[in-house]
Amino acid sequence: MSTNIILCGVGGQGTILASKLIASAAMARDIPVKTAETIGMAQRGGSVFSHVRLGEGIASPLMARGTADLILAFEPAEAVRQLAFLKPGGRVVVSSRPVVPVSSMTGGPAYDLEALMGYLHAQVGERLVVVDSDAAAADLGSAKCLNVVLLGAAARTGALGLSTDDLLAAIHGRLPERLWDLNERALSYA
Repeated sequence: MSTNIILCGVGGQGTILASKLIASAAMARDIPVKTAETIGMAQRGGSVFSHVRLGEGIASPLMARGTADLILAFEPAEAVRQLAFLKPGGRVVVSSRPVVPVSSMTGGPAYDLEALMGYLHAQVGERLVVVDSDAAAADLGSAKCLNVVLLGAAARTGALGLSTDDLLAAIHGRLPERLWDLNERALSYA
């Protein structure tokens, strides 16, 4: 059995680190893993997404549309952009905090958060988990660990195929010790 996960956001949100934490946690459990990232204009706040595939018999790191078990979205518009990859019955974990593109602020199309969230609710229904990122950042004292907050939320849905303990071990293996406490709190944030 395999698990297909899409992580998506914009540059600087920790999307790539989150995919590496998932991969590390899977490898520690001897689960085969394949990953691929598309970072494009990441340094300028552009789209970033990763395909992470866990399990036996996976030939390619890229998945076909309609096959993702989970979309882990760090930004609502990016969740909508990647929604075609979600399989019927798949789950979406999304941050409630928008990252409004510069084009929307300089006369381009408006960023309509309410419409985006409404669309996600209509398409995904009760399989949608919305994480209040502003509250998490305020409670934890940092917005820099939003990626780990979202990983914890995804693990609690069961769709990630990994537990928070698996992710905690990956955090300890990949991050400096000075960041452990914050990320441990972020992982268990509910």
